[in-house]
Order: sequence, then C-alpha cells, then structure tokens
Amino acid sequence: MKTTYLPTLYFPRLKASAIVIAAALAVVAPGAHAQSTTGSIFGQVPAGNGESVQIKGSTGITRVVNVDNRGRYVASELPVGTYTVSLLRDGNVVDSRPDVSLRVGTGTEVSFQPPETKDLGGVSVNATAIPPIDVTSVDSRTVVTSQELARLPLGRSAEAIALLAPGVVNNSGGYTGRTGQSLVSFGGSAASENAYYINGFNTTDPQRGLGGITLPYGAIDQQEIYTGGYSAQYGRSDGGVINMVGKRGTNEWHFGAQVLWEPEFARADGTDTFYTQGLPASPVAGNLYAPNSKNRQWTTTYDAYVGGPLIKDKLFLFLAAEASRQDGTTVNNVSKAQPYVSYHDTLPKWYGKLDWNITDSNILELTGASNKERTSGSVYGYNYNTLQRGNFINYADNIKTGGDLYTAKFTSYITDALTFSATYGKMNNVNYDAPGGYDGSLTYLADIQNQNPALNGGTSIGNRQITQSLYNPDRHDTSNNLRVDLTYQLGAHTISVGLDNQNSRAIAQGSQTSGPGYYWDYAYTTTPGVALIPNLGVGAPANYPNGGSGYYAIQYVNSSIASVRSAQRAQYIEDKWQLNDRWLLSLGLRNDQFTDYNADAQSYIRQTRPQWAPRLGFSWDVNGDASFKVYGNAGRYYLGLPLNPALNAAGAYVATQQYFTYSGIAADGTPTGLTPFSNAVSPNNTYGVLPDPKTVTAQNLKPEYQDEFILGFTKSIDSQWVYGAKLTQRVLRSGIDDYCDVPTIENKAAALGYNVKATNSCYLINPGRANTFTVVDNTGAYRNVTLSNVEMGFPTLKRKYYGLEAFLEHPFDGTWYGKIDYVFSRSYGDTEGQLRSDIQQTAASTSIDWDFPALMSSSNGAQSNDHTHQIKLFGYYQITPEWQVSGNIQLVSGNPRNCLGYYGPQQTDPDGYGSFYHWCGGQPSPPGTHRLPWNKQVDLGGTYRPAFGEGKLAFSLNIFNVFNSQTILNAYPFYQISPGTPDPLYGSAVERQQPRYVRLSASYDY
Repeated sequence: MKTTYLPTLYFPRLKASAIVIAAALAVVAPGAHAQSTTGSIFGQVPAGNGESVQIKGSTGITRVVNVDNRGRYVASELPVGTYTVSLLRDGNVVDSRPDVSLRVGTGTEVSFQPPETKDLGGVSVNATAIPPIDVTSVDSRTVVTSQELARLPLGRSAEAIALLAPGVVNNSGGYTGRTGQSLVSFGGSAASENAYYINGFNTTDPQRGLGGITLPYGAIDQQEIYTGGYSAQYGRSDGGVINMVGKRGTNEWHFGAQVLWEPEFARADGTDTFYTQGLPASPVAGNLYAPNSKNRQWTTTYDAYVGGPLIKDKLFLFLAAEASRQDGTTVNNVSKAQPYVSYHDTLPKWYGKLDWNITDSNILELTGASNKERTSGSVYGYNYNTLQRGNFINYADNIKTGGDLYTAKFTSYITDALTFSATYGKMNNVNYDAPGGYDGSLTYLADIQNQNPALNGGTSIGNRQITQSLYNPDRHDTSNNLRVDLTYQLGAHTISVGLDNQNSRAIAQGSQTSGPGYYWDYAYTTTPGVALIPNLGVGAPANYPNGGSGYYAIQYVNSSIASVRSAQRAQYIEDKWQLNDRWLLSLGLRNDQFTDYNADAQSYIRQTRPQWAPRLGFSWDVNGDASFKVYGNAGRYYLGLPLNPALNAAGAYVATQQYFTYSGIAADGTPTGLTPFSNAVSPNNTYGVLPDPKTVTAQNLKPEYQDEFILGFTKSIDSQWVYGAKLTQRVLRSGIDDYCDVPTIENKAAALGYNVKATNSCYLINPGRANTFTVVDNTGAYRNVTLSNVEMGFPTLKRKYYGLEAFLEHPFDGTWYGKIDYVFSRSYGDTEGQLRSDIQQTAASTSIDWDFPALMSSSNGAQSNDHTHQIKLFGYYQITPEWQVSGNIQLVSGNPRNCLGYYGPQQTDPDGYGSFYHWCGGQPSPPGTHRLPWNKQVDLGGTYRPAFGEGKLAFSLNIFNVFNSQTILNAYPFYQISPGTPDPLYGSAVERQQPRYVRLSASYDY
C-alpha cells in the first residue's frame, strides 16, 4: 500500500494627438516566449529613406535594425534590461527614447511620430507612453519585477510570489519542495505538475516534480507566472510555470546588503490538536494529540549583491548570496518517536551571472545558482502531561537537500531577421539523510498509543529508536538540458523552430527499514472476530491466542534502493503572424517524446511516436491603440513521467506486512509472545522481484496530457484604470497511474487459455479506458491480455477545471498601485492527477487511485485543490518620499474535507488498504461532500527611507497573517482504524495556516 503519512504599468495622460498617432500604428511584433530570458522592441517610424533604429542597452549591447517599406521595425530576442531606442536617418540620431524597460517574454512598443505632428499639443512619445496593454501576447501570465518585490509584503519564495497570480493557490496537501518552501497549485492541478525555470533552464525536481531550484530573493530581476496558454516552444507542464530571470551586471557598479529578522517573541502560538472521536487504547496525555502551541521558531537572513562591468560595454558580472539561519523547537504529536526536536537549519543560496558581448551580434551568458538546506538537531523526551522537555535521546538526522545548476547560453543575431540561440546546462540535487547516533540494535515502533493497556499498565512503552528508514549516503539526482532555437522574421511572420532535450537520473534513491530490517506498528479492532483482510489471508485476531481482546501488531519490511533515468525530447515550430495592424495569430506545433529506464537500464516506457501538441492563439487590438484587447488560446500540453514510477511499479522493491497477536510488551516496547495470523503479505505483490520491462506498462501507453481553452479581454477605462475578464477550461484527456489488481489480469489470461503467474507488483496504465497487458505464461512466451474499462471496474478518467477571472487594476502613478482579482472556479472529477493531496501521498503517478476498483468507488466529486472562490487584493501607497505602506489580502474558500473509511455498507477491506475507501461509516462519501472553512490571510507592510539616506537606506516592517487566522488547510480523512472502530483523529488538523509572525529588515543599495 503506497501511502505517505507584474511589473507596475504607468498609464500616461495622452493628449488627443498622441492617441491618434497610436491608433495609426501598424506593427510586426513577435509574440511572447514563455520561460525565456528575453523580450523584444518593435514599433512604427515615419516613412522615409535611409531610416533605421538603434537599440542600446545598459549592458553595452547595441543593435541597429532596418525599417521596412511600411515604416515597421522589430528587434527580437533582446536580454531583459533597460534600453535607449534611437531613430537614425542616414546614420544620424534624429529622435530618441531613453529608459525603455523590457519585460521578460513580451514585446515593448517604441514608436516615433511623424515630424509633421511633433508640435501638435506638445506631444512627446517617450518610455512612459508605452501602451498599457500588451497586444502582442496570447498567453495568460503575471510578471512581477524586483521593484514590486521590494514593495509588497511577501514570503521570500518563488511560490509566495506566484500566489499573486489569479487561480494560483497553496496546495492542499501541505507539500513542500526540497528546501522547505510550500508548493502551489495552478488551475486545480496537482502540485507536482508545474515547471520551474531559472534563466531559461528547467530546474524542476526530476524525481517527483515537487518544486525546483529557485533564486536568492535579492537576485530576482523578474518572475513570470504562467497560468495558461504558453508557447509551443515549451511544455512538460499541465499545471503552471514559474520562470525566474536573474539580475545581470550593467555599465554602472551597484552593490547592496540586507538583513532580515523574524523574532521568536513576535510569532503567535500555534493551535493544539486534540482527538476528535474518543481516545486510543493507551492515550499518552488524555485527549491531547499535538501541543503545537509549544513550537518555537526564529529566523535571521543576510543578503548581499554586487554587479557591474568588468570591461565596459563588453563583460559584466553580477553576484548575489543569501544566508538564512532558522532555529527552533518542535514538539511532535504523541505518536512520534521524536517527541521534542531542537533544530538548526541553514539555507544558503547564491547566484552568479557573467555576460560577454563578444560582438554586437554575438552574446554569451554564463549562469550559476545554488539553493540548499542543511538541517541538524537534537531529540529529547517530552512529558505531554506537564508539557515539559525531558532528557536527551539522540541526535536528529543530518540532512542536506537542494542543488546547484550551471548553464551557458549563446545568442547570435545572424542578420536583422535571423536569430540563433543555444542553451545547455546541468543540475545536481543532493538528498543526503544520515541518522545521528544511530543504534541498529533497536527496533522502530509506530502507534504505541494503540498498545494493549492491560500489558503496559496503561502507559505506552517505547524506546530510543528514532530512525525508521535508512538511506544511501550517495542519494542524489542529476539533469541536463539542451535547447536550440532559431527565429526568422519573414515579413509579417515571426517563425521559430527548435528542440528541447532533457535527461535525468535518480541515483541510489529509495530506503530500507532500520534496526533489524523491520518495524512494529501497534493496532486494535473492536470487532476481533471479523477477518481483517480475507483476500490476503489475514484472518480474525480472535481466532488466535491472545487475540480476543482485539489488539495486534504488524511487522513491516520495506526496501527499495535503485538508480534509474529518463530521456525527454521535444521539437517545435511556431509562427507569430501579424495579420494586420490589429490582429495577431499564433500557430504552433510541439512534438514530445518520453523514454524511461529501470534499475537495469532497460526501457520500460518508450513513448517515441509523435505526441502532437498544437497551440493556437490570437490577439485582437480592438481599437488599434492598445486600449482594448481580446485574446484567446487553445492548446494541448503533455507531461512526462517523473522518475518515481521507475522505483515503484518498474522497480524491485519490498513492502510487506505480517500480522501477529501478542501476549506481552518488552522493556524496549516490542511485542512478545507472538502468534502470526498471516504470512508476510503485500496488497501490491511487492516481494522484491524486478519485473520484465516488457510487462511493466500497458501497451501503447499514452502520456498524461491536458487540453486548455482560454478566452478573455483586457480594457483601459482611462489612463488610471484597467480591467478585464477571462474564461478558462482545462480537461485532462489522459493520465498515467499504477494498477495493482494482478488477479484480474491472471483470471482474464486463464480465460484466454494462458497459464500466468505474475511477479509484477503493479502495472502502469492509462486509467479509465481499456488497457492491453503483456504477460509471460508458464512456457516463457509473451501473451497479450486486454481488459476493457468495464472489466477493470473503473469509471472513466475525469479531471475538469473551469474558471472565470475578473480583475481591476490601478497602475502605479507615482503615488499608489492596487489590483483586485476574483476567480470563480471548479475542479472536479475522479482524479487529482499525479498526487492524492487529501492523504498527502508523494508517490507521483503511482498514487493509491486506480490500484483496485473498490478504491475508485464513489470517487467522483470536487478534487483536493478545488476552491470555488478566490479573492486577491494587493498594492502599495507612497505616503511621502520617505514612507510607504503596502498590503496583500487573500480570501480563498475552503477545499474539500474528505472522509475515508472501510468499503461498502459492510465496511470490509477487500484490497488490504485499510481505511482508504471513499466510504464513511458504511455510506458512500464522494470527495467534496464536506468542505473546510475559508482561508483568510492579511499581510501588511511599511517601509521608511530616511531623507539622510538619499533613498539608499531603508527600514521595513512586515506583519504576516495579521489576524492570526489558523484555518485548517488539510484535515485527517480516515474515519476508522479498523472495521467498526472509529479513528480518534478523524477530522483533526493535519495542516493549518502559519501563525502570525513579524519580519524586520534593514537594507542599503548603492
């Protein structure tokens, strides 16, 4: 059983003549490039002979592009930065626009008015007169700049920034990345279905897809958050995309430093957790389960950066480092083997970038980044009745996670119309976990609160073993990524072709049980005369000595350490076609291929036939002056498997359980007087046999993919306000998960005349449709066995999302900025996708769903990341040049609170999964039957820039969760611990909002 318990826009007040000029523009502009590090500048110039446009950047790059016979020009693939755009006539500057800032992935319009209109009303078109609405893009995204990051009260992570985007919510499963950051869900998708990028390099965790390497906060120049509709140049995501663009050096030296402090005294106490349905057999402290109010934490962070020219106009350097130290104490719940942990975390980050303008036509960029976490500590006993720390037990595990990346990107402007770029990079993620002071002679014990009270005197008996699993010290994973792109401007067409290849390896992943190679889990049932799992041969405890009381123990054996790899390939072609001055059409086609290899380097999935992913989009500049845009997008998005299934369904892992009654409990907490009432059993047939790679997957297995449809508009009310709305629909067309009902396959094979005895644990299938399995009969011959979806006993796979977004925005006018978003949405079906958030399962693409038909009974309903209403309001106000205040308010309706129990009206366990069926107390319990309360978060900030600091010195105060709301975000879903026996924890909090805390900071920028 596989369980795991926008930059600010300035709207100028244009005079009438300027609006007439803008309406007359007819331009050719390349569309947005998702997850890129570049933008483009385009525009219209007065018709004339000998005209060209010079674009000179703060990093020394200079390009001169020609103007076509209709007065149009475009300069594409420009590195993000600040530029001066000049109109040249016969090589001489006749007009200029300074301080033009590019946004990543977008086109910025810089046009020059005809000479005869220059004196009409004194109009001057400059950098601040850039149209407020980007009519050159067809995607859905939010771009947040470093200036906004400095103004808004935000958590210091890529995911906290992403929450500013509409439709992005905290994941409901409490999933975190490898360095502890809380992950997010886009449009109802699972938290593992997103893609992360730094400067165009894919940094997504290759093993489970949970997060990725991110930048130090002070090194972020811009962050893109794609919520849909992105280019055919990019894929491998059916959730969302977080693309971070790091800062770079310029022709001026800059440096700065910052110190941040989150003090313990300003952090509110957490909310304690109590039993909700009676008490366990041997309660430790009455109805108290977890004294969260006793947890303590304080954090100090230091940031520094420096950037500038090594050789003016040629070679530039930018370096940034962040050192965060977090100390605290955690009092775990009463069932944990580590009651009280005093911990010390260090989270070092660094980023470096070297930019070399080899010539004006050739640029080389070198990037390095690191994002890691190191944790150590000490474990103590704890008296849960007096709430006092006890004696030292052992040292906590020494853990090192996170990784490094190094990339190189070469860009060549071969001609004005032809641009070539190539990016190659490598990433290494460590996953080191070594126990401190490990004693292999002791056996790990779980759920000692369920011990027979007649044998322990009413007080649970444990031992000093705090280590449940052991890991290989060389456990890590690696990735490399090669991108090659060629862009050609052909009249009204911007044509791009390229390839996107990625290879990943997981090395020495998995674990094995500590101590003697097994651990004990105590359990009990109030119906001891009823067989626990009849189909696995687990009988009734009462039929065995000492079992009449209903108390028993389970011996677990787990072992799974292996190295696996994958290869993902893609090719694309795309045409951004400016049909006329108002219509832009985007036509793209992407082809993805995925190959996965097992521990013996044998391919068990080879999806190399064309996986066509069309992308179609349009943008209509309704009025011709960028004041009203209507846009739409339709696309298909493929998602390759993470490496995780190669360690599960395609791996040779062991996961067995054996059931015993017992007559005593030893001083070390282990059961004595044992009588087995089962063999070592496995619901998933996981007995350590590496399956034949030809039999692991159903034949012609399709990748997971999703279709998405978007239609929206954005409109200016006047120079002060802009509003818009958007409709989004997402439909999951295909998924991959494992199917473990081996007897059904064997029985169908027997009906076909084949004698088959499978050693596979589970098979990877496309759920909700017919699947054909390759099996080996007793003669060694391969046979095909087809099961219809009806024979498999499953519903049709379904995950559908629809959302209606509306927003109103007031761009920064020198005094204040504000934006409010509202999203009404539904995410429903019988699968969340790769994960199961309600049970916090991390086995991506090998979830508990689809293992057996009974597990999918009553599974159709609102899925875990469904939030009907989302309201986001954020902004800042410059009271005086010295004082600024800011706020970020998020109101999100509650996600489903599930109730899982034993199967059917008779409350049985047909598959050996325990209380994991969509039944509650003998009644069907579809997801979404119950709801959690609204999540309400108010964050406030204030910044003081004293006049004597000349704007370089700043002091800030941020208060997060001002009203200390600690709403339940994930509730314990298990209704029973055995048939007819209530689980005392049902409905209690598993995840809550973080308590109120305060962050103080001081910074200096020169």
